[in-house]
Amino acid sequence: MLTTTEDAVLRNAYSTAVTGAVELVAPAVVKIDITGRDAKGRERGAGSGSGFVFSSEGLVLTNAHVIAGATGVDAVKVVLPDGRTCSGSIIGADEDTDLAIVKISAGNLAALRLGSAHTLRQGQLVVAIGNPFGFQHTVTAGVVSATGRSLRARTGRLMNGLIQTDAALNPGNSGGPLVDTRGDVVGINTAVILPAQGISFAVSADTARLVIPQLLRDGIVRRSYLGIAGQDVPLPRRLVRH
Repeated sequence: MLTTTEDAVLRNAYSTAVTGAVELVAPAVVKIDITGRDAKGRERGAGSGSGFVFSSEGLVLTNAHVIAGATGVDAVKVVLPDGRTCSGSIIGADEDTDLAIVKISAGNLAALRLGSAHTLRQGQLVVAIGNPFGFQHTVTAGVVSATGRSLRARTGRLMNGLIQTDAALNPGNSGGPLVDTRGDVVGINTAVILPAQGISFAVSADTARLVIPQLLRDGIVRRSYLGIAGQDVPLPRRLVRH
């Protein structure tokens, strides 16, 4: 059983680790607002989410489902931590991994490093920063619950290598970074299981490393596939009896 002094030391170490990570990461986390058009062509809000600058050249990484409803000119607005609002252009998106890249034109941008999820251990402290329900730069912390999880993307394709964490995520956190205590991005927050509490998922930084170059080059991820299909075939009664 911990003494009062030991408990205080642990609490202080936890607090210092979280605040230190936030100081490193927060300047690069952005809010993304999306506008679309209704059936009559009128402009309307289509949603919002989070993202983070991963290159000082103005490249922002987010979720594909965050920018999915963007239609028309200036449909993507990126709000920087210092209050600046920039128009964003979609460089590419991959719905199968739920990743997308948006380009903005702005100076003095802080950029985050992509780490690796291979070294993550269960119980390791991680921090999520995003804009849940429009509340900018909301910080939540938790631990790595598991690695190597699988989840269906909206396309139906299986996303592998996801990080499961109990850091609280809500609508608007999508696309925001999941970082370790050194401030390295280990995942991109993408989904929660409802109505469960404390079951959140992030696309690993290792997946992002593979996808980013292809999105920058082609705007999409090209995948091979097998031309195999299945169908029900009625069996003869004699064969069934046998």
